[in-house]
Amino acid sequence: MRRFAADRARRAVAASIRAAARSAVPSAAPATAPPSPAAVAAMASAMVRAMSTAAAGAAPVSLDNINPKVLKCEYAVRGEIVTHAQNLQQELEKNPESLPFDEILYCNIGNPQSLGQQPVTFFREVSLYALSSTSLVTFPLCLTLSCRLFQVLSLCDHPALLDKSETHALYSSDAIERAWQILDKIPGRATGAYSHSQGIKGLRDEIAAGIAARDGFHASGDNIFLTDGASPAVHMMMQLLIRSEKDGILCPIPQYPLYSASIALHGGSLVPYFLDEETGWGLEVDELKKQLEEAQSKGITVRALVVINPGNPTGQVLAEENQKKIVEFCKNEGLVLLADEVYQENIYVEDKQFHSFKKIARSMGYTDDDLPLASFQSVSKGYYGECGKRGGYMEVTGFSADVREQIYKVASVNLCSNVSGQILASLIMNPPKTGDESYESFMVEKDGILSSLARRAKALEEAFNSLEGITCNKAEGAMYLFPRVHLPQKAIGAAQAAGTAPDAYYARRLLEATGIVVVPGSGFGQVPGTWHFRCTILPQEEKIPAIISKFKEFHEKFMDEYQD
Repeated sequence: MRRFAADRARRAVAASIRAAARSAVPSAAPATAPPSPAAVAAMASAMVRAMSTAAAGAAPVSLDNINPKVLKCEYAVRGEIVTHAQNLQQELEKNPESLPFDEILYCNIGNPQSLGQQPVTFFREVSLYALSSTSLVTFPLCLTLSCRLFQVLSLCDHPALLDKSETHALYSSDAIERAWQILDKIPGRATGAYSHSQGIKGLRDEIAAGIAARDGFHASGDNIFLTDGASPAVHMMMQLLIRSEKDGILCPIPQYPLYSASIALHGGSLVPYFLDEETGWGLEVDELKKQLEEAQSKGITVRALVVINPGNPTGQVLAEENQKKIVEFCKNEGLVLLADEVYQENIYVEDKQFHSFKKIARSMGYTDDDLPLASFQSVSKGYYGECGKRGGYMEVTGFSADVREQIYKVASVNLCSNVSGQILASLIMNPPKTGDESYESFMVEKDGILSSLARRAKALEEAFNSLEGITCNKAEGAMYLFPRVHLPQKAIGAAQAAGTAPDAYYARRLLEATGIVVVPGSGFGQVPGTWHFRCTILPQEEKIPAIISKFKEFHEKFMDEYQD
């Protein structure tokens, strides 16, 4: 690509020089007559200008000469619709009366605190404390979800508070004790220093203990890699597995665009397997086998299977028997299992519960020798929603020591993940327990958030299903609904005339009429000829009725406008 751009620049320079020479020599001059000194000077001057102009036109960095893998990489969750929404938000700030709505409602991304969810008290303080020479002064920033105003992160970031007598009147005893325990694990008690590239050893051990308590099987801190959210962990695994475009990764369709983007960025091939919308976005092993065989027939070596459970954007929760079949499939086919389990706390139906794939594999009698597995967790989701803190981890099992060294090398390139995120990751896997002073207030907050999310999911699901031309599966878990829009042919034609996908056209019209931001289903992948959009369930509960009302009004008008 760079050679092509350079050749094109040289050809442009040569063409410009020839044109300059022709313009500098009078056309009436005899072909055999030598050019006059004035003509020679004019020609030289023109050649210099032409070379300067052509050189300026060959930009050092352009779309013609950047890495083509970057051009192939797409991330719809923050794509064109969201950019348009941000522009409209700026317009609203300048002229509040200019649009038919007074706020932008970002239902495009799982970002709970941006939509009003308050932080969980035990994990992170909801007040700012300033230490004077004689007293502790409190500046409330927002309403707490419980009567406690202090918690662990603030103490870790401000260890001097632990030596103040006033602290014991403001912080719960278990928050103080946990802060001491965490600080003792951090070299120099310095949360602003680099840590071990894999993460602070004591915090990894805490996470491993939480995994063991969750699954009932041993976990080791040596298998934990702490990361800035789950996304860097996914990138690390793609870097490890993808050697060329002949390496494929089995990915669900619809899928979270992180996976398609990461596969494209690292030069691999996405091998799609389709979830069955008719059975509540079911994952069928027969479909996995079919897509694996088709990829192999094209010369693609399939390296791994991605499973998102609970599903994003689809919200399904896998049954235990289904998971066992998936584990068996990966073992038989020699595939790495990449388990995205970041929504493990978000379960809204009584007949389903979360089981990690590691737990499933161990319950089947499989050991590290049988199945390479990487599972991802994040502080951004669940009931905590600490997206901006950028904490997460992956647990890797079933990889040889020499391969683990390579994973560590890749992690070391980024030095380490942020320490506050590491602390949060250890806390979410070891929250307050029965008997702790904070336990009751913590459970009130946790249960309140999760039950509210369940009510919001149900309200939106029922609203979508009440509308002509929309069908929507139940959100069993996660933070999203993925309704199907049965668009009239005239609407599809209008979208084609506008040069955009029909669901993107629908989402843009929805935004411009209501201020509601959703993500077109085409950004996640879908069965050809079907159209969807992803909508979060995260707007605060008191806003849900107004969102439903706005959406219904828009949809009915849209369908009337384009009815066949």
